[in-house]
Amino acid sequence: MAKSVRKITLSPSRDIPLDRLILSQANVRRIKAGVTIGELAEDIARRTLLQSLSVRPVLDANGEETGMFEVPAGGRRFRALELLVKQKRLAKDAAVPCVVRFASDEVTAEEDSLAENTFREQLHPLDQFRAMQAMVDKGADVEAIAAHFMTTPAVVRQRLKLASVSPKLHEIYAEDGMTLEQLMAFSVSDDHARQEQVWELLAHSYNKSAGYIRARLTENSVRVADKRVRFVTLDAYVAAGGGVMRDLFEDDDGGWLTDPALLETLVAARLDLEADRIRTEGWKWVATAVDMPWNAAAGMRELVGVTAPMSVEEEARLQNLQAEAEALESEWADAPSLPDEISAQLDALDRQLGTLLDRPQMFTDEDIARAGAFLSVAADGSLLIERGYVKPEDEPADEVDEVAGNAPSAGDPTGESQSGGVEQTVPSGGGDNLESDVEDEVIKPLPDRLVAELTAWRTLALQDALARDPATAFAAVLHALVLDAFYPASRESCLQITASRASFAFAPADLKDSAPAQAISDRHTQWKARLPQSDRELWDTLLRLDNAEQSALFAHCASLVLNAQAEVVPKYDNGRVSRHSIERRLEHSHVLARAIGLDVVAAGWRPTVTGYFQSVTKPRILADVSEARGAQFADMIAHLKKPDMAREAERLLEEAAWLPEPMRTPAGGGSVVEHDGIEALPAFLQLPEPPAPDGEFDHYAIAAE
Repeated sequence: MAKSVRKITLSPSRDIPLDRLILSQANVRRIKAGVTIGELAEDIARRTLLQSLSVRPVLDANGEETGMFEVPAGGRRFRALELLVKQKRLAKDAAVPCVVRFASDEVTAEEDSLAENTFREQLHPLDQFRAMQAMVDKGADVEAIAAHFMTTPAVVRQRLKLASVSPKLHEIYAEDGMTLEQLMAFSVSDDHARQEQVWELLAHSYNKSAGYIRARLTENSVRVADKRVRFVTLDAYVAAGGGVMRDLFEDDDGGWLTDPALLETLVAARLDLEADRIRTEGWKWVATAVDMPWNAAAGMRELVGVTAPMSVEEEARLQNLQAEAEALESEWADAPSLPDEISAQLDALDRQLGTLLDRPQMFTDEDIARAGAFLSVAADGSLLIERGYVKPEDEPADEVDEVAGNAPSAGDPTGESQSGGVEQTVPSGGGDNLESDVEDEVIKPLPDRLVAELTAWRTLALQDALARDPATAFAAVLHALVLDAFYPASRESCLQITASRASFAFAPADLKDSAPAQAISDRHTQWKARLPQSDRELWDTLLRLDNAEQSALFAHCASLVLNAQAEVVPKYDNGRVSRHSIERRLEHSHVLARAIGLDVVAAGWRPTVTGYFQSVTKPRILADVSEARGAQFADMIAHLKKPDMAREAERLLEEAAWLPEPMRTPAGGGSVVEHDGIEALPAFLQLPEPPAPDGEFDHYAIAAE
């Protein structure tokens, strides 16, 4: 008969008074780690012991049991119980559940202690997330859970957010199919279907980073930091039923709005409300737009108003605010750093002073009745009101001739007057349809409109750079003046020195918010504040400026008439510009760019989806990425549909310091032409060369030097 397998006998358990237990020197844990004894004691006080202690009888010299027991496994629990006794929260002889090992056991106490800590397996993070969610589902409070598990409410909310991710993705994470960082990225959205869709997209993408996942999940949302959100306020959007996504694991700058259509409705409603308020002032018309077109004031005359005087109360308040600010600054002048509350107080005083000193302009009733105002949203989300623009058809009959010679700028960010005709405002954003995935397999030339938009951006950067280089600006204007005086048939200068400021038939929608545009506008505002309101006083004012100030003002004015845009030439020969004149102007702009050291990348331009990639074909995108980063990066995105390819190209080229060809400055010398005509042009401008009149360019190389 077969011998039966010997069955295991488990160690017996019993309750032993705490005062009969002592800590064993065989406990292998010597280094403090994990939850402190005090925190463990609090947890035992709330839920009592969840694990028994492992003990062995203490023997005397004769090998007999003494009635005392040592604790080789469970020493931290034993110390926590001792602390509760010391705090008089537990009786010193309280019964403690223990597993009693035999004194004669061949397994040593040290082995028991090591085994207890070695074979313990930490709970999987997903089980932690689900456990906390189950507690919340049963009515537990987030703050209470945080207190019970010795953590913060923010950590609990993070784990609950992870528990809310799609169950399908949970299973993938449980099988080590994705990292915790990736799971954290998916938690930014509550849309399980979209989460699963993005995960499927990753299977065909080289980029599987958490940042890429967040970008895909938030691509159809609007950041809380967007100026439109600041304009209507987040509270108003939420009150209207809009949703907000938050990333609990990264700095999300306030999160993302999930209902862009609702946001647009709220923005339009508030703009209409503000327009109604402005109309009550008596203006003939009020135009509104989130982003006012670059040349919205084309052909209009800007009225010159009178600054509203301060009332007695406002003067007194101004003096009090200035005195308060000066007292604070004096008190903290010698301090190494300002406390946060003092810094906030000074900022608040500065804002109040700015509101008082920024006086509105006053106009006559007659002017208001014939003029209008533009309402748009500034970069900081505030309402931008530009009053006092008169359309040509609203000018009095006896002033039409005079006004025709002083029309304001079509593309002036400051709204100052200029000479020039009316430009038709054309919305930006043309080019190929981003959603279309049917592309030719050849690299087509860049669309004319895109070239116009790109060179409009470059023109502003060149204007800003020229304004910073008075010596070159002076030479450029002198060059144009010499051409006018000695070579009347020449039109080679890119400076519109007839005091006609540069205007753009096509311009990106956000051109006014670009870094060069802001720099030009700020510079213009500073000079305008220094110059008299009446042109009769201008001459004497200019004479009082020193040489450096005159040079800086000269450079600024020269920069405003610079035009280096590759304008779209009409199909038929009845347009206002010719291909030949644009080519000559662009060639001269390269001369200036080389002299100034123009750096369009440093000026702030980047190839984005909306500003570039949506307007070009897939082969062009791949060629651009290959040129900027290498063929291997182009291969990574070659399989993508155009929308995804465009977004990936934007990410890949963000820090590549790459420019499309129309925005580059070709290498060359000081002369822009050869004796027989124009040098080779960039590919995007290569067209048949018309015959030039005899001697038309004979003097240009000399004049350019």
